[in-house]
Amino acid sequence: MNRIERSMLEEIAREAMLYRGFLPDFPPAARAQADTIDEAALAGQDGVRDLCDLPWSSIDNPESRDLDQIEVVSEQAAGTRLIVGVADVNTAVPVGSPIDRYAANNTTSVYTGVHTYTMLPTRLSFDMTSLLPERPRRVTAVDMLITPEGELSTFSLYPALALNRAKLNYPAISTWLDGGPMPWVLGENPEVRRQIEAQDALASRLAHARKRAGSLDLDTAEMRPVLDEHGEVINLEAQHKDRAGSIVEEFMIATNRAVVQALDRAGLPSILRVVRTPAHWDLIVTYAGERGATLPDQPDSAALSAFLDRMRREQPESYHEISLAIVKLIGRGEYVAHEPGQKPVGHFGLATEQYGHATAPNRRFADLATQRLLAPLLLNAKAPYSPEDVDAIARRCSHMEAEADKIERRVRKSIAAALLAHRTGERFRGIITKSNGKDVYVHIFHPPVEGMVVRGGSGLSVGDRVEVRLLRVDIRQSFIDFTVA
Repeated sequence: MNRIERSMLEEIAREAMLYRGFLPDFPPAARAQADTIDEAALAGQDGVRDLCDLPWSSIDNPESRDLDQIEVVSEQAAGTRLIVGVADVNTAVPVGSPIDRYAANNTTSVYTGVHTYTMLPTRLSFDMTSLLPERPRRVTAVDMLITPEGELSTFSLYPALALNRAKLNYPAISTWLDGGPMPWVLGENPEVRRQIEAQDALASRLAHARKRAGSLDLDTAEMRPVLDEHGEVINLEAQHKDRAGSIVEEFMIATNRAVVQALDRAGLPSILRVVRTPAHWDLIVTYAGERGATLPDQPDSAALSAFLDRMRREQPESYHEISLAIVKLIGRGEYVAHEPGQKPVGHFGLATEQYGHATAPNRRFADLATQRLLAPLLLNAKAPYSPEDVDAIARRCSHMEAEADKIERRVRKSIAAALLAHRTGERFRGIITKSNGKDVYVHIFHPPVEGMVVRGGSGLSVGDRVEVRLLRVDIRQSFIDFTVA
C-alpha cells in the first residue's frame, strides 16, 4: 500500500468523522487548557493512599499509549486480593471545561487504523493521565477480595497514588503463558513475573465462575490493521482472543461490577452497560438447531453458553465464525441510566444485572462520567450530574459509540478495498452477517472484512456459510461488492 493510498485513507477517516457528528480537531480552548495543566499537581498526595510500593503492571496492545488500567494481586486467608487502579481523569478535566465539552460531544476515542482520534488531548491521554511505567499517577483504586471459587466477595473504593512497574503487551505475555519465550521485562523483574502468573490463575477462576452463571465466551476475531516499519498500512489481520487479553477482561469485568454495586449501595445513580435479551431468539434457536443443538424456546444464556462451549470443542477452526453469527443475532450493547432501587436491564452476554463501564476514562466518556458519579464516595463531594444529565450522557454515549463503530468499519473496508483492488473475480469463503430482506452482507476471512452481496443473496440467513466472488471495489466509497459463487 503506497503513501497515496494512505493519504486517501486518512482523508476517508476524517470525512467519516465529520459525517458522523464527531469533532476531529480539538478547539483552541481545549488545546490551551491541556497546555496549562500542571502534571505535578495531578500527582498530588493529599487525601490519597500511597500504593507506589506495590508491584503494579499493565497489559495492553503493543502500540497503546493511553493506559487506563493497572493491576496487582496478593493472596489472603479468605481468597485473593485484587486491586485495579483506574486512571484518575476527573481531577485533570473539570466538568464544563473546554476539554470536557469536547469529550462529551465525541464520547469515545476512535481507532481508525490510520489515525487515532483521541477523546482527550494527547498530552493527557498519552501522558499525564496515562498510567505509564515509572510515573507516579493518581488512580481510583478498586480493592476487591475474590473467593477461591472466583466470586466477588467484598470490595472498597478509594483514591490512591500508584506506580506502574511494567508496560506489558498481549502478544508477548500470551506467548509466554502458553509456553513460549519469556519477555525480557519479566526476566528483569521477577516480582512482576510472579504477579502475571498469579493474575493468570485468578483470571481463570473468575472466568470459570462467570461460565457457571451462564456468561458467553465469544471470539469474533476482530480486525486490526497491520503497519510496516514506516507506519504504512500493509494488511488486515484477525485478532483472536488470547490468554493475556483474558486476564485484563476478567479484571475489568470484576471492577466494573464492583463500581456499579458500590454506587447502588450508596444510593447513587450509575450508567449501566447492557446487552438486552435477544429480540430474535428464535433465529438463534434455528441457528443452533442447524448445528445439532436444541435450545429452549425462551432466551437462556446458560443454554446458549453450553452450545458455544460445544462448538468450540467440536469446531475450533470455525469458532470465530460461530461467535460472529451469535453476536450479530444478539445485537449490540448500549448504555442506560440507572437509579438505585430500579430493576437493572442486565447484560445478557455476561449473565449479570449489574455491569457498567468504569475502567477506561481516557478513552470513553461513560467511564469518566462514572468516575464523577463516585465523587460522594471517593472525595466526599457532590456528584456533578442530575438524573436527567446521567440519562442524557448514557444516550449520547450509546449513539456516538455506534457511530464510531461505523467509522472504524468504513476505514477498515477502505483498507480491505485497497488490498482487494487487484483481485476482482476471485472467490472467497465467508459467512452471512446481515440479511434483513433488503440488504445482505457477508464477512470473508482472508482478508477479514465485510462486504455487500449484490447478487444471489436471496434466501440467505445470518450464519450461513457461502462462497462469493468479488465483483468490484471502491476505495473512496468503501464499497466491496460480491456475488454468490
